[in-house]
Order: sequence, then structure tokens, then C-alpha cells
Amino acid sequence: MPKIVDHERRREEIVETTWRIIARYGLDAATLRDVAAEAGFANGAVKPYFPTKASLLLATFAHVFKRTSTRINLVTEGKGGFEALRAFCLEVLPLDEERIDEARVVIAFWPLALQRGGPAELYDAVTLDWRRKIRAWLREARAAGAAPARLPVDAVAETLLTFLQGAQVAAVFDPDFNTPDQLEAQLDAHLGLLGAQ
Repeated sequence: MPKIVDHERRREEIVETTWRIIARYGLDAATLRDVAAEAGFANGAVKPYFPTKASLLLATFAHVFKRTSTRINLVTEGKGGFEALRAFCLEVLPLDEERIDEARVVIAFWPLALQRGGPAELYDAVTLDWRRKIRAWLREARAAGAAPARLPVDAVAETLLTFLQGAQVAAVFDPDFNTPDQLEAQLDAHLGLLGAQ
């Protein structure tokens, strides 16, 4: 009787292995052969799921963004305004080893996202989703009187996005000045300037 393989679970295992390899050793280490070996699969076992390294990398980056988005949706459910905004930011910031590894993978992804096609479209879609969420929460805070009536929502949203993306780089390359406590303090300083208590 042939062995039954859960193909969706196998794809997830391959992607999980790939993002951990990238986090530890960098993008070049994520070859199809090395991913198969690290996952405990026979050489060539990755190809039926991801025929090229490019397809594997795109799935891996989508997986990392999906992980973050899932956490964001959980912690912001039922919240609005500054409360939701702060919860969102805390999920994006690299405040533990898992999220620092995610930051390493995202940083590795950025050069690929400069190219047209799948990586650029994925990055644009994620950034647009985050931008919409941030703007909506800022508008809620402004409407509730928690932020100044003249708060420039679009400019502030871009400032927060820049901070969050920069924090990923800083936590990886300058960790002595960007520990989890320091990053959280930086976030609260940003939000405090906007009127958040």
C-alpha cells in the first residue's frame, strides 16, 4: 500500500525549513538540495513542490508575511485607534528571537522585491495592507479626540512604516541599541508624540 503524503503539510515543512535556513545562514544557503537535507527529505524531494529556487523563496517570504499578518489580526481584533495601532506595531517589531529571525528573512527579501514580478507584488500588497490599517487606526484616534484634529494621517502613517522597517534592520545590525525594551520605548515615544497615552 503506497504511503499517503499530506502535500500541504509537506509544503509547509519545506517553507518553514527554508525561512529558518535564511535566518541562520542567509539567502544563498537556501538551495533546493540544502533545504531538502535540512528537512530530512531525499535529494530532489523539494522539486515537485517548488520546481525552482525562485518559487521556493517567494513562498517562503509569503509565509513570513502571513505569520506576521495572522498575529496582527489576532491582537487587533476588537480594538481601534491607538490601542490597535500599538498592538499592530508590537507584532511587527522584532521583539523576540522568532521575530528577529523573521526580520533577517525580510531583509534578505528586499533586494528581490526591487525586481518586477512576484516578489515586488508580494511586498507591495503587504505594505499596502499595513498602510491602510495604520491610516484607519490613526483616523479612529483622531475622530475619538485621542489625536489632534489636524494630525496629518498619511504622513504619520508613512513615518510609522519607516520606523517599523528601520527597526527590523536596526535590531539585526545594531542590537545593542535596539533591544526589545529599547524598541518598545522607541515605539511609545513615537506614539506619545501623536498624543497616545
